[in-house]
Amino acid sequence: MRDFSEKTSESKDQEGVESPAEVTPADELKTAQDQYLWLAAEFENYKKRAQKDQADYIKYANERILKDLLTVLDNLQRALQHAQQFDGANGLVQGIELTCKNYVETLSRHGVKEISSMGLPFDPAVHQAVALIEAKEGQAPNTVVAEHEKGYHLHDRVLRPAMVTVAGPNKAAGD
Repeated sequence: MRDFSEKTSESKDQEGVESPAEVTPADELKTAQDQYLWLAAEFENYKKRAQKDQADYIKYANERILKDLLTVLDNLQRALQHAQQFDGANGLVQGIELTCKNYVETLSRHGVKEISSMGLPFDPAVHQAVALIEAKEGQAPNTVVAEHEKGYHLHDRVLRPAMVTVAGPNKAAGD
């Protein structure tokens, strides 16, 4: 055992001693400068990532409350559709129309935009199919034929997908 420990300590002593011709102060300086530059670049990258994360957080901080407010907008629009069927409450209809318009404008100021659906090809990234019906003559398969609930974007993210009915393949065309 003693021989092994003596040999190990001797090899460690020899490793620690390097000849002066191998490492010069200029080499040490160059290595230290390279390490400094690498650390500085790494820190700059960290700062940029942190700033981007903070900007994204601020940009999408209202996402939860805006999702909840969309339900209120849906109900307001349904009430408007129902009230328009009756001519007796004209003042009420106008009030609901103005309220609905103001509500949509307020949401748009906060980055909420409606997703277009009707007549467009079905896109699973922004549409949620709730029904599939046979395509009528002149309708292209895989297109949106009815919108049950509007979809919305918050800046560049889908806040809520549109609930749609999609035209499927025509059975007569498939035979």
